[in-house]
Amino acid sequence: MAGITDLPFRTLVRRFGAGLVVSEMVGSQEMVQAKPSVRAKAELGLGVEGTAVQIAGREAHWMAEAARMAEAGGARIIDINMGCPAKKVTSGYSGSALMKTPDHALSLIEAVVNAVSVPVTLKTRLGWDDASLNAAPLARRAQEAGVQMVTIHGRTRCQFYKGTADWAAIADVVQALDLPVIANGDIVDTATARKALSLSGAGGVMVGRGARGRPWQLAAIAAGLEGRGQCPEPQGHDLADLVAEHHAAILSFYGQELGMKNARKHLGWYLDAAGQGAHPERHALLTETHPDRIAPRLRRILAEAPVEVAA
Repeated sequence: MAGITDLPFRTLVRRFGAGLVVSEMVGSQEMVQAKPSVRAKAELGLGVEGTAVQIAGREAHWMAEAARMAEAGGARIIDINMGCPAKKVTSGYSGSALMKTPDHALSLIEAVVNAVSVPVTLKTRLGWDDASLNAAPLARRAQEAGVQMVTIHGRTRCQFYKGTADWAAIADVVQALDLPVIANGDIVDTATARKALSLSGAGGVMVGRGARGRPWQLAAIAAGLEGRGQCPEPQGHDLADLVAEHHAAILSFYGQELGMKNARKHLGWYLDAAGQGAHPERHALLTETHPDRIAPRLRRILAEAPVEVAA
């Protein structure tokens, strides 16, 4: 997730025991040309075990070159993004816009697969809209081109994140392929993961927005699915220490000025997840300009009982 799954967040999620994490999507041409916006966005996790480097683009040359660069830097997996619904991405004929031109999409997939020796995976949606649900035939062609895993978000591009993910529709992709299919969309806990797996027949689940403010959630879902019981979630002072550690890592990665800005959304999600979204000190915490005051505020807020929101 752009602006969210950066190196500090992925490191924390991995520490709890997630099976696989994925870098922020990076534009292939920008990556090769090393524009500062991309260079600042990610140490992509090159060489880090259990990390996929996700690339996007619309030209085979740049996609292949970016894949080669990532592999040379130590990437273990290259993930091709054909699912991002953002207008700034699709208006450039990248992301989920490629589902409208499957022949061209396939040319990009073939270019990446032929450029590297590490596994290549694909992430996409059910289709561009309800009139073009072409995930299954596109995924089949991707498999024939050498892709080794496919992740399907159970919405069309035109749905963005509205409505609910159609996990049952992912079953068409599962039945069309002989490789692992991962279900994505609206999976936030073990119950939703179990239902997504049941309806789709997928071999695994990918968690996106459900991990915001809950970096332990992927490990907790895995434990539940595998019958290992519930994983204890950090609370109170333990949670405050964890969030403070994450905040410090963000500042170290981005520098103090940019880091303080980037950290605010994470702090808000942590408060929401802890039931403190309505805490009277929320605004003060999210607008705090002095890093040394963050941890004490967190300890005060998170040590209290969740705030009841008026109906």
